[in-house]
Amino acid sequence: MNFYDKVYAIVARIPKGKVASYGQVASWAGSWRASRAVGYALFHPPLDLPCHRVVYRDGSLTAESVFGPGVQRRLLEKEGVRFTSDGRVNMKESAWDGEPQAPSSSGLYNRAQKRETKRRI
Repeated sequence: MNFYDKVYAIVARIPKGKVASYGQVASWAGSWRASRAVGYALFHPPLDLPCHRVVYRDGSLTAESVFGPGVQRRLLEKEGVRFTSDGRVNMKESAWDGEPQAPSSSGLYNRAQKRETKRRI
């Protein structure tokens, strides 16, 4: 499994109402200094990947040119993510601790999980 596949598998597991930072995703993917590479991986993500749940470590949202003006915030608010008065995600309440969730039953990122399982057997 390459780095991008690991990133997609991790982001696919971020539960609704939770967020992860680019650095956290990089660390969980095995390369703690690769937060920019996570951003590159999410620039052209597989369909239905909840990449709006990845934010900067201080809770700041991605540039509006990525999702469109206010789109990332609206998506997160719809899932119950709370924001601070200065417009950042409240990381104390909304940061995902990385506990695995049941694997997704949908397509692309699930194939990566299946390949990894076969390698362990």
